[in-house]
Amino acid sequence: MSLYSALYAGVSGLSAQAAAMATVADNITNVNTVGYKGVAAEFSTLVTDGRLKSSYSAGGVNAAPQALISKQGLLQAAAQSTDIGIEGAGFFVVRTSADDDQVAYTRAGSFRPDANGYLKNAAGYYLQGWPVDANGNYVNNGDIGSLQSIKTNALTGTAAPTTAVTLRANLQSTQDPIAGPYVAGNMASGTVTPQFSRPITVYDAQGGAHQLTFGFVKTAANTWQAEIYAQPASDVTAAGGLLASGTVAFNPDGSLDLAGSSPALFANLTPGWTNGAGSSPISLAMGSQDGLDGLTQSGQPSALLNSSVNGGLLGTVASVEISDSGRVTAVFEDGTTRDIYQLPLATFQNPDGLTRLSGNAYVGSGLSGTVAINEPGTLGSGSISSNALEASNVDLAQEFSNMIRFQRAYSASSKIITTVDEMLQEVSNLKR
Repeated sequence: MSLYSALYAGVSGLSAQAAAMATVADNITNVNTVGYKGVAAEFSTLVTDGRLKSSYSAGGVNAAPQALISKQGLLQAAAQSTDIGIEGAGFFVVRTSADDDQVAYTRAGSFRPDANGYLKNAAGYYLQGWPVDANGNYVNNGDIGSLQSIKTNALTGTAAPTTAVTLRANLQSTQDPIAGPYVAGNMASGTVTPQFSRPITVYDAQGGAHQLTFGFVKTAANTWQAEIYAQPASDVTAAGGLLASGTVAFNPDGSLDLAGSSPALFANLTPGWTNGAGSSPISLAMGSQDGLDGLTQSGQPSALLNSSVNGGLLGTVASVEISDSGRVTAVFEDGTTRDIYQLPLATFQNPDGLTRLSGNAYVGSGLSGTVAINEPGTLGSGSISSNALEASNVDLAQEFSNMIRFQRAYSASSKIITTVDEMLQEVSNLKR
């Protein structure tokens, strides 16, 4: 009987509009939730008989909510250095606890250190990343299992040997060449006083500090002799403390003639420390061929322009910074910095097909496709914005408009039911 189909259609309308109103309620209540992705209420018809004939049977309507996970929210400035947002595609990889195997994905980037130093967001999800070694390297094998919960204080109190020394200095071209022949080791032994020297502090594997002196004497036009030696010499196993020596040559314009210089001065040093501490090869960066980025020669007085040394005993972490490339850097109380993790971004072929979890997170599903993890800005991944948070993508004005529409549609569906009830009452009265 068509009246009954109309009654059922009215009931389906009540159910569909109620479901649509539920999406509005969720969207409005999460309008201030960081990284929240709204849900759009859409509808599809229910058909009992698609053939049009003299007797028509109503089918009704079905609610078909659509996730708007791929819709970008507005990035807003944030005060905390560990607040991060994503511009473009991708999700942060998180776990439900620091040592849990259950992986989830989120765009809620309001991360803070917990009592143990792990970064977690307001929903309690722990941020994951690739650990970075002392040389700034990490391994991306595409395996989510290789990711670790980011612990900001993991390096507190640890030691790292010096592996890189960068030196930029000018040698005065008007300096007179030294008299007499030069013999390697003369500066280290004190036989010859360097015309220019600067001490550089390096560190062994136990965090112990050692002083290496870079000494230079001019022997001819555009030609200098250099030595790298330890002071005191007893710090190293090398005879006389001498670690490297050779010629530094310059081009007529004062740039470095690397091809005419001794390779030993621009290779790796591996000091043998007499205190028994381990050491790693120290890469020396003192300029490039025909370059002005390291050692130079000019009429200005000899001077150290700048230098940098890594390694040392790492103290207490004072703060944590996250760069736009996803590098997590620990800043220690003494001002030194160290990269500790690299953040990946997870991407899906169909992010709108992800399964939602409480806490504004998601897990993969058959509709989303498989996950791929890569560095930010590569292979379809978006970029990370540091000191920023992604706001909810909910349009509040649109939600209030939808609320009115769904409320009116709900009232209309209820009117169908009361009208059919009156008509059925008339049928019942026929027997009187």
